[in-house]
Amino acid sequence: MREAASGRDRRARARQPSLLQRLFYANAAVVLVAGALLIFTPVTISAPVTLAELAIIVAAVVAMLGTTFFLLRRALSPLRELTALMRSVDPLDPGRRLADVTHSDAEVATLVEAFNAMLDRLEQERRGSVRRALAAQEDERSRIARELHDELGQELTAVAMQSERAAQSAPANGQATLEEIAEAIRQSIDHVRRIARRLRPEALDDLGLVNALISLCRRIGQQSGVRIEPDLANKVPSTSPETEVVIYRVAQESLTNAVRHAQASKITLSLATVDDHITLLVRDDGRGIDAALSGDTAGVSGMRERAMLIGARLDIRSQRGAGTEVQLDVPLH
Repeated sequence: MREAASGRDRRARARQPSLLQRLFYANAAVVLVAGALLIFTPVTISAPVTLAELAIIVAAVVAMLGTTFFLLRRALSPLRELTALMRSVDPLDPGRRLADVTHSDAEVATLVEAFNAMLDRLEQERRGSVRRALAAQEDERSRIARELHDELGQELTAVAMQSERAAQSAPANGQATLEEIAEAIRQSIDHVRRIARRLRPEALDDLGLVNALISLCRRIGQQSGVRIEPDLANKVPSTSPETEVVIYRVAQESLTNAVRHAQASKITLSLATVDDHITLLVRDDGRGIDAALSGDTAGVSGMRERAMLIGARLDIRSQRGAGTEVQLDVPLH
């Protein structure tokens, strides 16, 4: 049915006058009207030209130029509409396509089709590039997290144990110093483990998305002192690991931005299934952000890139002094 409709559209455009024909008709109409006026009106030009005849010639030229400009502007109006539509396309908001502009001729309609096809190719290539880049990033995060946890963490643990044993056998004046060193090493171990968890959430791999988000809210709330209230569905439809990582990273970035920049006292994170979408909503009661800045930061751009990767839609709504809402709609099919 789609191919039949496309064939009917092409046949209808083929019957429409081309842009060249419309320009020719506009100029021909002006020339024919001017010729008819010269033939059928009692206008004579003498040599030398009198002042009255000069005024008639100037008026006729001005009238012809004005008429030509009006007709050409009308003939080229589809191109202006097409240019305005092209400028409205946002690469980070995929799926938008140009519709046929009003009164479009065959060339403009063909250009619209070519532009939409180009957008399809660019979005496919960009989605593939983002997928490869994010996959490499997640692999690198996992590798660094494993090295921090397994290698550096074990080495620091061994040093802490050695310091404790040395403190037990050390004289009284050096025992307190060694105990302080051991305590500093234990704090460093905890810090390294926190970094490793931020790099690659173990709960996401082991316990699933919902439990990983609960752990994320608890950890960020404890570290920042901000009250974070999770409102998560008991059961979320199973999705691909890639989709789960995107949802988790968007939630992580949204919570981090709210804690660092919004000066919020309360943050709500909800995850639910709405119709055929999984909806993530992060809402805070902070100071809000300017609408003009909602897409300029590196964090927001990263979230939009991740949303584009899985065909999701990211909306950021904010008002000065009224908080910010970050909503991610992930299609299930």
